[in-house]
Amino acid sequence: MKKNGKGKYSDDELDKYFSDKGYRQKTKKKKNTKNKVFGTAIIAALVSVILLSVYLSFLSSTLPSLEELENPKLEEATKIFSSDGELIDKFFLQNRTKVTLDSIPKDMINALIATEDRKFYDHWGVHLERIFKAFFKNVASGNLTREGASTITQQLARNLYKDIGNKISLNRKLREAMTAVQIEKTYTKDEILAYYLNTVYFGKGAYGIEAAAQTYFNKNASYMSLDECALLVGILKSPANYDPVENPDAALKRRNLVLNEMAEAGFITAERFQLVSKDPIKLNFRKDYANFNSPAPQYTEYVRQQLESMAEKYGFDLYRDGLKIYTSLDSRMQKHAVNAVKSLLIPFQKSFNSYWNWGGNKEILNDAIIKYIVQSEAYKKAKTEQERNKIYERLKNDKVFVDSIKLLTTTVQIGFVVINPKNGEIKAMVGANPNISFKYGLNHVTQIRRQPGSSFKPFVYATAINEGYSPGYMVSNNPININIGGTVWSPKGGGTGGRISMRDGIANSVNVIAVRTGMELAPMDKVIDLSHRMGIKSDLPNVLSLALGVGEVSPLEITSAYGVFANEGILVEPISILRIEDRNGKLIEEFHPETKEVLSEEVAFIMCDMMEDVIDYGTASSVRQYFHRPAAGKTGTTQNFGDAWFVGFTPQFSAGVWLGFDDARIKFGGGYGQGGKAAAPIWGKFMQLLYADDEFDLPVAYFLMPETVVEASVCTISGLPSNGSCPSTTDLVIKKPGQNKCGMFHYSAPAETSVETNEPPPGSVGY
Repeated sequence: MKKNGKGKYSDDELDKYFSDKGYRQKTKKKKNTKNKVFGTAIIAALVSVILLSVYLSFLSSTLPSLEELENPKLEEATKIFSSDGELIDKFFLQNRTKVTLDSIPKDMINALIATEDRKFYDHWGVHLERIFKAFFKNVASGNLTREGASTITQQLARNLYKDIGNKISLNRKLREAMTAVQIEKTYTKDEILAYYLNTVYFGKGAYGIEAAAQTYFNKNASYMSLDECALLVGILKSPANYDPVENPDAALKRRNLVLNEMAEAGFITAERFQLVSKDPIKLNFRKDYANFNSPAPQYTEYVRQQLESMAEKYGFDLYRDGLKIYTSLDSRMQKHAVNAVKSLLIPFQKSFNSYWNWGGNKEILNDAIIKYIVQSEAYKKAKTEQERNKIYERLKNDKVFVDSIKLLTTTVQIGFVVINPKNGEIKAMVGANPNISFKYGLNHVTQIRRQPGSSFKPFVYATAINEGYSPGYMVSNNPININIGGTVWSPKGGGTGGRISMRDGIANSVNVIAVRTGMELAPMDKVIDLSHRMGIKSDLPNVLSLALGVGEVSPLEITSAYGVFANEGILVEPISILRIEDRNGKLIEEFHPETKEVLSEEVAFIMCDMMEDVIDYGTASSVRQYFHRPAAGKTGTTQNFGDAWFVGFTPQFSAGVWLGFDDARIKFGGGYGQGGKAAAPIWGKFMQLLYADDEFDLPVAYFLMPETVVEASVCTISGLPSNGSCPSTTDLVIKKPGQNKCGMFHYSAPAETSVETNEPPPGSVGY
């Protein structure tokens, strides 16, 4: 029965209840149903509470102990070993203790809070308001993962306890939130910030703010400027997507977004935001953690970069896990390489210094001064445009500062690498001038690409030999005119008339012969294809001037490609890491190079034989001052003596030398800068030291001629074996059925040849 407003039943309802049996049963049934629903709800609630308690209890039991904060995993340096068992470097974090909050710039903390968690000082580990806002935004967008709501403390929980995981799930979020609450109960806000900045991942193998500062800026974290702090905070969202080395444009936009967040939060003024956001990203990307005096710093840096790219795949921490890395480098060969470079680079630098005059190169000097001023600490820490202008004017007029820039800019740099062509192992590497104090920096073996000049010509001649011509094939040395958009270009070097064999053309680096070979015997598309198959990774322009080396390559790739000649036509990709072991000696991975046959052994041998002439009587005869065993190679000199090359090989080793400057506008500007005079002697000196070393016991070895290659009388017109009816000379040919008659590839050139082309003018000369 239903009560009236006063909680009592009316007289009519009471009468009806006692006099009407049906009404009485109906009322009773409603009351029983109501009691059942109420009882069921209570039971369901109790069951839910019990299940939730069990679920939360289970989650709590699976969380790691907070004691791990006080007992971090023991860190151990990764050790790098040479192939002869010498320790050649170590990788570890320079500051092995935690960085205190006092050592972290205020800008770094403000940037972090403004971007990641503006209510950091107000919440207790979890920010409920932010969670609800993120949830509704995600629902509205239809993407439930579009916007996260993790606080700095929750992120710290995820960083410290890997078992929490990163999978998007209710389990993970609850575990993360519960851990965050426990962290907030245990530690102060400042301690949480310090823990966070010491454990978070900044990309490039850098865990923690100190490692990141050393990695990207080569400085302690305490010295970072505002733009550097904002850049690092920007990386946190996605170290891969906002990597300032690999994705500088994306990193710049993200950095400026962080600066804008700081301005909105009141951490910096609008004026300072406008000033700093216009600055380009300024990196000094190095990994100079160890005070270890490595005998091959550029090589071990090259190894480190490869290891970092493997870290995620194999799950190791390069700077904490105590790995043992066994490499291909031989410490004894490295010593000989450094000694050869040092002994010959010092007098060569003096020759350049006596030639160079800054008076006619003020633009280069001004550009260098600006470059180093904007990278200076004082300039980056300036808070206003006026302050920066004052610093700029002061440094620009500082004689000591300007003199140091002149010295750095005109330092002759070198890229020298030695490879065993049989197994691809890199045995020695000098990636920078060893006479200066920089331990790390640009690796001029792996990180530069320059025009190789005439050292590219072997790929042109190899293509011609591969097409069926012999080294004795006579090519016209008459002038050649190439019309480039109305401007006529005539290759320098040759053009004096008569005919010259390809053998003499490569030995004496005659440009006209190389260009005509590319025109008539070795089409550029086939030259490019063969070059790539032999190991040249760089893009090459399909233009006739490629015959003179206008494409850009790295010293490592061209040295590896030359190894194909020495290795009977088989390419073995260069390799530097042989084996990775954990701290207990357990094998993580063993590496083997890729190999493939890219050239017939007959063509490879003929090229070896032709390139021996380059050393015996051609442009690299300076090698014979030092080294008298069988060897082959090719010199290269680029426009106005800007780059000097020599790439050569013995039956056992391939080695390449490049000399030049970081600023390509600086030229040697004289005959002393030719590849044969600048680079070839360094190669010869190294080989002299190497082959005289009794520890290696290297026997005299020769390039072995295949049975299918024979010496024969070669027709001076066709370049094929003579049948006795035409003039002939003795040279090498490949025995092939049906190719033994004079005149099969008959070639007769007019006195002068003109070619129409739209290709750009060549930037290379050949010596």
